[in-house]
Amino acid sequence: MKSARYQRRFYRDWIKKGELYLTHILAKETDVEILTNKAIDQQFAEERIQQYRLEIEHYITRDSRFLTSLKPINVEFNAPAIVKEMANQSRKVNVGPMASVAGAIAEFLGKDLLKHGYREVIVENGGDIFLKTQKSRKVGFYAGRSKVWNRLGLKIMPKDTPLGICTSSGTIGHSLSFGSADSVVILSKSVTLADAVATATCNRVNSKSDLQKALDFAKSIAGVLGVVIIMKNNLVSWGKVEFAD
Repeated sequence: MKSARYQRRFYRDWIKKGELYLTHILAKETDVEILTNKAIDQQFAEERIQQYRLEIEHYITRDSRFLTSLKPINVEFNAPAIVKEMANQSRKVNVGPMASVAGAIAEFLGKDLLKHGYREVIVENGGDIFLKTQKSRKVGFYAGRSKVWNRLGLKIMPKDTPLGICTSSGTIGHSLSFGSADSVVILSKSVTLADAVATATCNRVNSKSDLQKALDFAKSIAGVLGVVIIMKNNLVSWGKVEFAD
């Protein structure tokens, strides 16, 4: 069983930032690393993260189901945009809205930074990534016990960005999961949707025999562009997925 405690994001030690500027921001449970083509306005980024967290936290005080529900819920018409987006995207895969919170914060922050004048933006929030790039990038896998795949990655081309790349695991990390996949990676233009689909897909994998039906589920969701599922020495994939080693 996974620990409920925070676990250090050691995979960040492997990031090769190259010509990009790297910034780390920690705001309560939100722990993001940001890569940009020029030095970041850290105060702006921190304020945006804090604003999104505040909107979610305040909404939870009005409706505690938003925090605890494992199924989709309806939200108020005047709810903040990030709350509506989480509710709408999680509904597509029949999970609770908080299943998409990390992806939503990464996506909203990433779009804010693009509007703020950055041309290259990578926001990584606990394995959920918003990516806008002007050159090809490799996004690596970490599949824990499935070490045979740990040198494998995805090649992402500039023309395919902005892009969301989200990962869920039943064996790594502290997030709630009902599955046993070592790594489920979902690609979508919507980072919020990718996060929700990764969670819902991972929940469907408890043995090797579940891989194909989990893959079929993920690729059936409108807006999903690519899927990779790893369990021990088994890997299945579909869609716009180009591997790199």
